[in-house]
Amino acid sequence: MQELRTLPNGVTLALERIPAARTTALGIWIRSGARHEPESLCGISHMIEHMVFKGTESRSARELAEEMDAIGGQINAFTAMDCTCFYARVLDTHASKAADLLCDMVFHATFSDRDLRVERGVVFEEIGMYHDSPEDHTVDRLNAAIYRGSSLGRPILGTKATLRAMTGDVLREYRAKTYTGSAITVAIAGSFDETLLSDLTERFSALPKADAPTFTPVQYTPSITLCKKDIQQNHICIAFPSLPYGSPERHAMRLLNALVGGGMSSQLFQSVREEAGLCYSISSFVSTYDDVGGFFIYTATNPDTEVAALSRIYNELASFDRTVTEERLDRVREQTISNIYMGLESTVAHMNNLANGYLRERRLIDPDEVVSALRAVTLDEVRALARRIFDVSKASISVVGTPKSRSFYRDFQR
Repeated sequence: MQELRTLPNGVTLALERIPAARTTALGIWIRSGARHEPESLCGISHMIEHMVFKGTESRSARELAEEMDAIGGQINAFTAMDCTCFYARVLDTHASKAADLLCDMVFHATFSDRDLRVERGVVFEEIGMYHDSPEDHTVDRLNAAIYRGSSLGRPILGTKATLRAMTGDVLREYRAKTYTGSAITVAIAGSFDETLLSDLTERFSALPKADAPTFTPVQYTPSITLCKKDIQQNHICIAFPSLPYGSPERHAMRLLNALVGGGMSSQLFQSVREEAGLCYSISSFVSTYDDVGGFFIYTATNPDTEVAALSRIYNELASFDRTVTEERLDRVREQTISNIYMGLESTVAHMNNLANGYLRERRLIDPDEVVSALRAVTLDEVRALARRIFDVSKASISVVGTPKSRSFYRDFQR
């Protein structure tokens, strides 16, 4: 049973009791992520995420870790473009303790300058790790190009220049400004009682009432970005403008993505790898935001076979609406539905579903509703969407390795 409770200051509790569950998943979700940051503070949301683990007014970093380990719990956090999340999963008997630890970390972290100097070095290493990963670097460069001049084109981790300028005072000021009433959703799934909810209601009612951070809408710009790197393969990411999150066609898009590059039976995997042997792996994925979306295809191939691989990819996309069949759509539909239900076997998955639904649509989304929408998608809808999305004149490409000339890649977009 799902339930929403909204406090007078705008904080929302998204709840789902799961019969027979013995664990509680609790997440504090802030509707403030990398895309809400001013350029001069690029990376501050991610830095705050790191720094909450470094100690609070009443607990050191070691004490935080020891107290969570003592109850056998799991605690973690992540930063995305449109939100920041801090979450824990524990036995239901320890739910109140986990809530106390999370609230202490999120709202009472000290952000000392000494700890910040140390953690800045950790994030610098994280930035280097992503740059050393050709796949991540290829995708990041493409996002920076197609959303250039906007916060969506900037790195979630920030840059060394912006991170060096941050102080504990800057982090505290930004937290106070963004971690407020309407920006916060507390999602809880599993086994819990009213005592926990009363405690959380009291804690979060003390926060100031303020609107959630806003962002400037962006537009997709067709782009080509090339980067020479001393590696064996050319890592390639192709993008097309797609749908924003709330589009009525989002369920057809989910199935389209699965058909094109969602697994080993997908069209690109079968054609480019299995039939032609031009790559080891190839896949597609979709990114969606409130105002914009992108359809991405990633692969890596030898520079000598790059032309053949690209030709095959573009040919498959051009002919997709004519070659996709009802049988293939039904197979992918059942696979997608199975993944939805199997993915909800943990309380953390239910907690994520609660929060994502409310953050994106301002309502709770029952998985059965999504499944019904997927079952209603027709082959004609998928074909029409493919014809519209796979417009090669709007394609963008990022290549890391030994790329050819810009004009060479431009020719594939004609």
